[in-house]
Amino acid sequence: MPNDKEQDMNPEGPEEEKYSFLQETIKPKPISRQQLVRQLVRMAVYGVILGAFACLGFFALKPWIQDRFRGDLETVSIPEDEEPEAEEPAETQAEEETEEAVWTADAADYAQMLASMEERAEEAEKGLATIEPILPEDDWEETMSGRGSGVTGVIMADNGQELLILTDDSACSGAAEWTATFADGKRYSAALKKRDANTGFAVFSVSRGSMDDDTWDRVKVSVLGNSNLTSQGEVVMALGNMFGYPDGMSYGIVSSTENGVSFYDGECDVISTDIAATTGGTGVLFNLDGEVVGMISASVWDADAHMANAYAISGLKTAIETLANGESVPYIGIYGASVTQSLQDGEGMPPGVYVVDVDPDSPAMEAGIQSGDVICQVDGRDVGSMASYQSAVQETKTGRQIRVRGQRRGADGYVEVDFSVTVGSKE
Repeated sequence: MPNDKEQDMNPEGPEEEKYSFLQETIKPKPISRQQLVRQLVRMAVYGVILGAFACLGFFALKPWIQDRFRGDLETVSIPEDEEPEAEEPAETQAEEETEEAVWTADAADYAQMLASMEERAEEAEKGLATIEPILPEDDWEETMSGRGSGVTGVIMADNGQELLILTDDSACSGAAEWTATFADGKRYSAALKKRDANTGFAVFSVSRGSMDDDTWDRVKVSVLGNSNLTSQGEVVMALGNMFGYPDGMSYGIVSSTENGVSFYDGECDVISTDIAATTGGTGVLFNLDGEVVGMISASVWDADAHMANAYAISGLKTAIETLANGESVPYIGIYGASVTQSLQDGEGMPPGVYVVDVDPDSPAMEAGIQSGDVICQVDGRDVGSMASYQSAVQETKTGRQIRVRGQRRGADGYVEVDFSVTVGSKE
């Protein structure tokens, strides 16, 4: 048994007993089930309120954020189309056919075919928009003229900031503001990006930031197909304002692809169809793959044929690309025709482009080009046909001064003439 002396020598023993009452464990007050439920409900309410404010803030700031932090403006590039290969002679094709095709159909097959066509047309309609000018409320004559019914356009590109809509330039007349109505029926403000009165087309833009998600889900950029592959007898779809209202739809066949139209400094093939159309009707011609092959316009031949005739899209792609990038289409101002081999042999004409007419007040007129001249070279590039001349002009830039070389008929035959031409535009 330890004595008092040993206890005095061990100071820890008494200290430990002295403060042992301080070593306690404080237990939290238990939470009742009702308190737990109340806390969970309170947290859920706070979460709903916070989420509601977050959603409201998102939708309120979404247009501003999209407009401020939108992507860079992308350059629109449209690839050139290849010319169709020469067809095999009919005799060769007949030899390759081993069985004669027999076509039979009943009512069920016809209904199924129509249902398939309607489905394709509905998908193609997503790539269309109606451009309407905003006319003054008191402009009764403008309203009654029918221009308020709108012009059909095709959504041909997305440059990262805007949807670009190609349309007939008749939509530009008499207005400074426009709207675009898409497949979902919603209408948005549209701006004229660029116009070319020579070819008769214009490009309008709609800001992506102004469009809501529902519209985005219902629209698409249409594919510009190769109209050079379109052939006589092919089934096509015509969509747009061909009948006096914007959501017209019709099917038919290509009646001819052998004709064309000329404009200053160029020409374009025409796709003729058996589809009826009203005077002044506009629309878009699609093949069965849903690709755009033509732009229906009343300006084709300027005739009241009441048929849907369309500019072949392949002949317009260079001009379309220029307009889509906000640039002016180069313009010199001559009506021309290719000097054929028979003209060279019979009339002694040099190869090139024969000037049929010169547009008054045009760069060509100012430079001194006259009817009867033969254009042989544009800006250092030889031209032997109207197609090569058109390509050479479109590769120039407006405002540039270029050298045009030609031949003019004199008393002793053709002599060489040079012209200094400042390339312009027709907007």
